[in-house]
Amino acid sequence: MPPKPHRVLLDRVSGYADEAAAYMRRRRISRKPFARLYYRGGRAAEYPADSTAGAELFVAAGAVIDLAGKGRRP
Repeated sequence: MPPKPHRVLLDRVSGYADEAAAYMRRRRISRKPFARLYYRGGRAAEYPADSTAGAELFVAAGAVIDLAGKGRRP
């Protein structure tokens, strides 16, 4: 007896959802926070969040974001 048509569609969608979930898990595992600075002339440098320079850059960026957020309020 052939499967019901809606079952075929449901299985296909479930398969796509499983693949998407696996992709997001892999992506989340491999992502690590970092700070990237761009210099005049096109040079760029990356600093991991667990380095001293990276931690200082994250604190400075947070302060800039806080200042920018306060400036928008009337």
